[in-house]
Amino acid sequence: MPDLLLELFSEEIPARMQRRAAEDLKSLVTNALVEAGVTYEGAKAFSTPRRLALHIAGLTAGSKPTREERKGPRVGSPEKALEGFLRGAGLASIDEAQVVSDPKKGDFYVAVIEKPGRSTPDIVAEVMPGIIRGFPWPKSMRWGSGQLRWVRPLHSIVATFGPETEEPEVVPFEIDGIVSSNTTRGHRFMAPDAFEVRRLEDYADKLEKAKVVLDADRRKDIIVNDARNRAMALGLELVEDEGLLEEVAGLVEWPVVLVGSFDEAFLELPDEVIRLTIRANQKCFVMRDPATGRLSNRFVAVSNIVASDGGATIIAGNEKVIRARLSDARFFWETDLKAPLESRLPKLDSVVFHEKLGTQGARVNRLEALAREIAPLVGADVEKAARAARLAKADLPTQMVYEFPELQGQMGRTYAELQGEDASVARAIEEHYKPQGPSDAVPTDPVAVAVALADKLDLLTGFWAIDEKPTGSKDPFALRRAALGVIRIVLENGLRLRLSDLLASANAAMAEAGGELGRDLLSFFADRLKVHLREQGARHDLIDAVFALEGQDDLLMVVRRVEALGAFLATEDGANLLAGTKRGANILRAEEKKDGAAISGAPHADHLAEPAEIALAAAIDTARAEIRDALSREDFAGAMTALAGLRAPVDKFFDDILVNAEDADLRLNRLRLLAEIREATREVADFSKIAG
Repeated sequence: MPDLLLELFSEEIPARMQRRAAEDLKSLVTNALVEAGVTYEGAKAFSTPRRLALHIAGLTAGSKPTREERKGPRVGSPEKALEGFLRGAGLASIDEAQVVSDPKKGDFYVAVIEKPGRSTPDIVAEVMPGIIRGFPWPKSMRWGSGQLRWVRPLHSIVATFGPETEEPEVVPFEIDGIVSSNTTRGHRFMAPDAFEVRRLEDYADKLEKAKVVLDADRRKDIIVNDARNRAMALGLELVEDEGLLEEVAGLVEWPVVLVGSFDEAFLELPDEVIRLTIRANQKCFVMRDPATGRLSNRFVAVSNIVASDGGATIIAGNEKVIRARLSDARFFWETDLKAPLESRLPKLDSVVFHEKLGTQGARVNRLEALAREIAPLVGADVEKAARAARLAKADLPTQMVYEFPELQGQMGRTYAELQGEDASVARAIEEHYKPQGPSDAVPTDPVAVAVALADKLDLLTGFWAIDEKPTGSKDPFALRRAALGVIRIVLENGLRLRLSDLLASANAAMAEAGGELGRDLLSFFADRLKVHLREQGARHDLIDAVFALEGQDDLLMVVRRVEALGAFLATEDGANLLAGTKRGANILRAEEKKDGAAISGAPHADHLAEPAEIALAAAIDTARAEIRDALSREDFAGAMTALAGLRAPVDKFFDDILVNAEDADLRLNRLRLLAEIREATREVADFSKIAG
């Protein structure tokens, strides 16, 4: 079956845009073909700094002819109805429609729409100009006198189509003076001449000979493997960086790994400062000495050419820039060390956190007060927690953090340690930002836990107070991440905290700052906890069943209750009791709807006539007492065991008893007995929320 090869050749495409653009090209072209009635077996997109390419395998030679009968309005319908029918069916006049008679509905119009089959090359030639003109680049430009917008000036288009056994044809189309062909170019410097290509295998092979590695993942493999080998030869380890690797692979078409060095005196700087300086300014990797765990004075650069001097000039240029940038970093470092962290706090009074929430200085005051309240609850030293909260943002005005904002917290910890702060205080300055993502570790030191909770709770209550809540997919202040961070810190540290109390404390601090208190923040936390537990494999209906109870704001206890409920329902007793309670709930629901009032009140003992209902009433009293006793001891497994005691009496009741008895008093009493079952199970969870 025929294959299609497309290439859009341009000036350098920004590395961050390449993968998305390749996938967009694949999606746009394949969707357009399928919509036109052409099927295919597989498609793969490629990107290099100067080209997007797409190969679609196993295409049908064309689309099949189609015939559609579209029913229209009745004969004699108003003019507007007829106009709409003609427009939708693509008819010039009503005379082109057929009149069909229906014995029941009368005469009505039918349009017979026949579309002839078309060749795939014709379809490609038709859709490609529109795809190119409307391509969804984040940023695009125009050049010369043309009207086409592209990420960078577009130079040529390859479009070939045909089966493996034949010479492929060029799919002819033109856009803004650029005519499709079977001609492309190789590496800008090492193989700039044009050459013809046929299909994917031929295209990729000729590009390789022209010093272009087409596949971005293969370029990444070449870089990382060569860099590891060069490091190993020096007795060092490559400090791997997936983000940098992806970027560098998008900067070169023919990766060549080179190794350079810098003055060992710069190793006095913190490792992360060195790494970020070299990464940000030169897109280079660093190496680590496995004997010490510290960085070495070697770095890895990736060139886009095979230089005649073996890369000596390229390395010398990188070394010169890195030396200058590390000199700047050392100046920032030495300048920062001259002033203790606490001396920088007044500067935070002029740094705006948010126009409606005041300055960073005001926020630090709230964090300090909140950390004092949280510290005893998490086993932290109150004064250390307050000290850590006070210094938590003090590194923001430092020159090093100004240069590298991603070092906030980390530089604060480093400076705090050097100026003799307590180890827990220094650690909390760094870790109070954690966790910053699902794979990030949570703080475990009590002081860090107290400050991390204070930071996130202040953030949440603050933005709730000014009604800047997440909406849909938009969450510009990362409030979902903050709430999930609170949840993970509490659960992974096994903390017993009432979330409502924490929010009340944070709200009190915010109220003193002039904000209005948010009222639905607890519900937001409940939703985040549901998401978190579902990701851990918990059933969503069990989470809903537990959250339906009043006062469920001890996150650790909610989780344990859900786990115990899940284990109980997995047993035969649990499954059967659930079925029985749902049967009873359905009867109650029907009667309550009929009477317009909820069934309430305890059943009268003198109206219990049959052994099964007498036994059930006794079992409910026993189970309820045992459940409450177990819950008071936070013995959720014990509560489930007590609940299991209801299974047999409930089954017997439904086997032997007619609930809707003719005697009104007897009927009401039995309905009250069903209501007692409902209330007894609600001690544990709302069984009406449970599927099954």
